[in-house]
Amino acid sequence: MTSLRRSTGFGYALGGVASGTYGTVPGLILMPFLTDLLSVEAAIAGLIVFTPKTWDFFVNPVAGRISDRSPRADRRRPFLLRAGVLLALAFLAMFFGPTAPPLAAALWVLVFFLASATAYAFFQVPYLALSAEITDDYSERTRLVTWRAVVFTIAILVSGAAAPALVSAVGGVNGYRVMAGGMAFLVVVGAVGVWWGTRGVPQLRSEPAVGGLREQLRAVLGDRDARTLVTSFVLQAVVMGMVLSGVVYVARHVFHDPALATYAFVCFVVPAILLTPVWSALGQRIGKKGGFAVATIVQVVGFAGLLAARDAGPVVMLIAAGIVGIGYAGGQLFPLAMLPDIAAADAARSGTNRIGMISGVWSGFELLGYALGPALLGLVMGIGGYVASTGAETPQSDAAQWAIMLGVSAIPAVLCAASLVPLSRYRLDARLRAQVTIASGSA
Repeated sequence: MTSLRRSTGFGYALGGVASGTYGTVPGLILMPFLTDLLSVEAAIAGLIVFTPKTWDFFVNPVAGRISDRSPRADRRRPFLLRAGVLLALAFLAMFFGPTAPPLAAALWVLVFFLASATAYAFFQVPYLALSAEITDDYSERTRLVTWRAVVFTIAILVSGAAAPALVSAVGGVNGYRVMAGGMAFLVVVGAVGVWWGTRGVPQLRSEPAVGGLREQLRAVLGDRDARTLVTSFVLQAVVMGMVLSGVVYVARHVFHDPALATYAFVCFVVPAILLTPVWSALGQRIGKKGGFAVATIVQVVGFAGLLAARDAGPVVMLIAAGIVGIGYAGGQLFPLAMLPDIAAADAARSGTNRIGMISGVWSGFELLGYALGPALLGLVMGIGGYVASTGAETPQSDAAQWAIMLGVSAIPAVLCAASLVPLSRYRLDARLRAQVTIASGSA
């Protein structure tokens, strides 16, 4: 079994700065940018946020297959640097287009969101695949992803708190542009950091990448453990997409305090940062699958608390956000530690390198889930009668406010609970833990 240097773990974790920033900010900022500044209807804005993620659903497996076939000894690392820089540039461009008429502004955002989504595919998929290739140890993968989860969550804290704060501090379209510059810088820092930090690390998988795209995709989707884990994680991605998009609306239109969005993110992320090592330790005792299930239940409790905040007030909202954050830490750590288990087991069983393909399918479905979240929230808000505006805060009806609250509480709670059903059919974790026990006994 391969033990990694601490510096390698930290270097790998730096990629979480890029993925955490880009994974958080569009879901948090883009819907309000479209509806409250560009006067795009809520349902259409949700569709705009959804469409590039649908594109990612198709392009991510392609990105994985291309990185699988790279002839370089460090096959994944060049993608991290090049795609990371392109991602930052495309994200920045999204906020530097026309602001009127709404159709032109919306089309500009859509085009550059598609471009950034493509660049993100070629960054994130090789990044995820790398974790299955630099260690073959079941427990080491959890430790590796723990480093990444901590940095990823810190990136969520920094970007999730700073993005709305910058928008509010500067105001108007310039606020969004200043915010975009700051977030693009963080993406570049993460991309360069993981590229530099993983230099010289040997890659342990040497299986050839043979077969066509369709053949390999069919094999990946035919794996029961991959299907069940992806299904469970996608349902939770939908949940987080709804909550990330909805928290700004709750702050502005339910409690009439835009700064509350920043406070909620701090309450959400700080417990996640502090307790990620605790989740890792729990996983050592009850397994990654068991840890994921416990984390899911904690999130459901938090979402139920968010529903009560509509009448109980913002303090209850902040407490509930903290509970969700505690569960979210485990909900991110364990699936990402289980993904390289699936990829490495598949490579050993099949003799074929499709680690990038597996990571691409995973990432594609994950991003599809994150996109479905805002789309579903937009639909719920539209049904509730939410009224779009061009910058000035428009009073929303009681029905619209309830629609916002249901979109960040009751609906996420139901979806999160439903994710436990496919997770119950995941079997690989038990087999790997049994192997570790046997190996420990032999030693």
